[in-house]
Amino acid sequence: MIESHGKEIIHPLMLQLFVFLIASAIIAYISRASLRQPRSHGFYRFFAWEFILGLVLLNIECWFCEPLAWHQLISWLLLCASVIPLVLGVQLLRSAGKPNAARDDTPMLAFEKTTQLVTVGVYKYIRHPLYSSLLWLNWGAFFKAPSALGAFLALAATMCLTATAKAEETENMRYFGAAYQTYIQRTKMFIPLLF
Repeated sequence: MIESHGKEIIHPLMLQLFVFLIASAIIAYISRASLRQPRSHGFYRFFAWEFILGLVLLNIECWFCEPLAWHQLISWLLLCASVIPLVLGVQLLRSAGKPNAARDDTPMLAFEKTTQLVTVGVYKYIRHPLYSSLLWLNWGAFFKAPSALGAFLALAATMCLTATAKAEETENMRYFGAAYQTYIQRTKMFIPLLF
């Protein structure tokens, strides 16, 4: 319990549950169109976001504990690394991807409605830098306080992110055709030269 002048205010677990419910409502609102189309990439992304949110809240109390512990060092490395593909990916989608609100083949966020296939910058090496960013965030949150429940959430989020990427690839092959198939053959999904 959190106490103030001898009075119980709120239990930390109740606060975490409240934050989870509010954040989940926001994520559901953002994903509302995708949730009506279970084969869209946004459908799987919703569940990845939920698992990552759960993992962050599970480990939030340990975020700054033992700053030099091996797991904290791995965590901060992954969390810092997660920012790079996010920033580079969004910037390139907006500039080189030429988003157009008129594109309406699947439910997408505004910056995802690209009309040009982006194959430069970070996209020259990986097809899904934004999901790569979420993958690093996910495992960075796990390493804050490794546990069996945390491993379950991190693995579930990883599987959802992989399903998200595969669904998006299907959508992109429909929209961009053979050019996207060629692009798949020369790039990796999340990690340059590896995966």
